[in-house]
Amino acid sequence: MHAMGVFRVRVEVAGLAGDGFQSLVAPVDTGAPYTFVPRTVLDRLGVEPEEEWPFVLADGREVRYPVAAVRVRLHGRTRHTLAVFGDASSEPLLGAYTLEAFGLAADPANR
Repeated sequence: MHAMGVFRVRVEVAGLAGDGFQSLVAPVDTGAPYTFVPRTVLDRLGVEPEEEWPFVLADGREVRYPVAAVRVRLHGRTRHTLAVFGDASSEPLLGAYTLEAFGLAADPANR
């Protein structure tokens, strides 16, 4: 059973230069601007941080995370997007910027 407004999708992530994709199941979160991928996955794919950006967490703390351009494949289509290097133990998260790159909007009722 899924809570209304929360659902997961299977996505694949790859570096810009690499051929190999890593499959992930990620919750769709339109409240999150960017896609978060565990650092261990991005490291394994050879993705190098390009910049470090500030983020404000739900509890008000400001943290800095590395970001980089990646490729994301969703339902057979591939787009370039930004990925935030999440903590090694963090869950992947599909954010609004990536959805917009695919011309998609979240539809919790139909997933």
